[in-house]
Amino acid sequence: MSSSTLRPEEQDRLQEQDVARRLLDSSAKLSYDPATEVDWDTPLDKGFHGASPEWSTLYGTAYWRELSDAQRKELTRQEAASVASTGIWFEMILQQMVLRDIYTKDPTDAEFQWALTEIADECRHSIMFARGAAKLGAPAYKPRRGVIELGRAFKTLAFGEAAYAAILVAEEVLDVMQRDWMRDERVVPFVRTINNIHVVEESRHMKFARDETRKRLRHAGPVRRQLNALVIAVASYFIVTSMVNPGVYANAGLDTKRALTEAATNEHHRSLMRSSCAGLMEFLSSARLLTKPALFFYKRANLI
Repeated sequence: MSSSTLRPEEQDRLQEQDVARRLLDSSAKLSYDPATEVDWDTPLDKGFHGASPEWSTLYGTAYWRELSDAQRKELTRQEAASVASTGIWFEMILQQMVLRDIYTKDPTDAEFQWALTEIADECRHSIMFARGAAKLGAPAYKPRRGVIELGRAFKTLAFGEAAYAAILVAEEVLDVMQRDWMRDERVVPFVRTINNIHVVEESRHMKFARDETRKRLRHAGPVRRQLNALVIAVASYFIVTSMVNPGVYANAGLDTKRALTEAATNEHHRSLMRSSCAGLMEFLSSARLLTKPALFFYKRANLI
């Protein structure tokens, strides 16, 4: 049957299958094994940052200017470890949502197989982040108890576009900062390798999440769209605001109270977050997910 005689829904289905097959091909050709690609054996060189210093929550503040070079480097190492720990927490939510989504689907389907491939990628990423945080000399940073419980509810109840768009928000924010870190020679080499692996492999995941979000919204009515726009925004707020645990300051030898006060009003960091999310916000707008209630949470998280 020629494509011209197919119904629109059949054409959409063929296109979705084609995207999934191309993602599978890309994964087969360009994937990494962090166990062998990352230099885990060389001792940590404390002469390097853990992340680009411009991404530090204190960069540009009066407190930052008072810190010694060694203190700044220790702070960025702790902040990078905290971001990695938050990434693990959300990737575990992601894996459960994707598994639930494909639970009863056809395993011979290319989309089913790609979903399992994505889950396998996320498992490797989580182990990679865990080993990286440990090598940076950081404790196991976790979101606040209330945020953990909200995450538990979200992974249980979120479906369709709410699940995939929230995945996209988390991955897009990580992607932008990690692209900077992986190119920055001031960052410790093994962290740059971790960031490069994550950026390359997550590019496929983000394409899939964008396509799934558009697909799930195709026939969504106004009530469903409004509700899920709010759910996505609330989830995004808690993900982004959990990236840097307050404990990083004490573990870097800083005055936590002062650090939190200055970080909360750091316009440089706010501006960096907003500019890095311009493409993401453009996508959410095109999907009509930037409703007024949603915008409130994106603004509070300094994403817009």
